[in-house]
Amino acid sequence: MPTALPENNYNQMALHELRAWQHAMQQPPSLLNKLARKAQYKINSYIPDKIHNAITAAIKQMTQATLFGAGALTKPPADAQNLQLQEALVQSQIEFYKRAAAAEGGVTGAGGILLGLADFPLLFGFKVKLLFEVAALYGYDMNDYRERLYLLHIFQLAFSSHEHRRDVYLQMTDWETRKQHLPEDINEFNWRSFQQEYRDYIDLAKMAQLIPIIGAPVGAIVNYKLLTKLGQTAMNAYRMRWHEVHKL
Repeated sequence: MPTALPENNYNQMALHELRAWQHAMQQPPSLLNKLARKAQYKINSYIPDKIHNAITAAIKQMTQATLFGAGALTKPPADAQNLQLQEALVQSQIEFYKRAAAAEGGVTGAGGILLGLADFPLLFGFKVKLLFEVAALYGYDMNDYRERLYLLHIFQLAFSSHEHRRDVYLQMTDWETRKQHLPEDINEFNWRSFQQEYRDYIDLAKMAQLIPIIGAPVGAIVNYKLLTKLGQTAMNAYRMRWHEVHKL
């Protein structure tokens, strides 16, 4: 295990990583990002609205059931006073879910198209469970609807186009103030944008999982990388709030 740093040294390291991440979140899209975005818009324009609407409804129902449903498991918020200690626990949870998602992706990828399609809701469930664990370890009460909405923002931040990601990031700054003015009705959330950004982000990588023979390794690798990115995004999103409240 790595040697623990003095608390102030760790906080300074975390702040340095946070600043680098915040800078990356605010960068304008590159030419390659713009070209890829235009190509995806073109592809989406060929898909009938009724298909978009059906996908939106399916993802909305799945997200609401997983993230806002009565069966959503919540843990008591930790008494998070020491950032280094809390983040050691967070890293442990991220590693657990990365391995679990990789194993699931390998199994469903080896099973062909039908099992490959089953990967979508299973992987989504791993992502949401990880976010619940991380939020609680940073000391946030997930029984608060506004905290669950913050998780949706983290989700978008991790799995959206460069351009949309920057908009979402700006919505998350000074969250303690912003959350006081959030709508009470979750249906006011932009579900179509959410599902389209998420689907566009993972489509190409996950399609290869449906191909016989290579599906298993592709499923394992892609799922591992997706959970890695989500974990890193969640840590920095909560570091941002930690800094606003505690000052790193």
